[in-house]
Amino acid sequence: MQTDVRQQPLVAVPPDIESAQAKLIYLSLAVWEGTSVDDLCTELDVEKGAALSILGTLRERGHVERLDGRYRVC
Repeated sequence: MQTDVRQQPLVAVPPDIESAQAKLIYLSLAVWEGTSVDDLCTELDVEKGAALSILGTLRERGHVERLDGRYRVC
């Protein structure tokens, strides 16, 4: 999933996202503008269970949403 970062707006990580892995997932979703958990795990080399846990927390806090099996930043 190559993205030209020169065309991307700056993204600020919400202050309540503390872990490095959660920040990585959040920023990746912001840049990719929505992706499936499987693609996220493949691209970031993150275990699916860990990714689902982090995504669940980010959803509970209102930072990401899931639509049609794809996650994106709110």
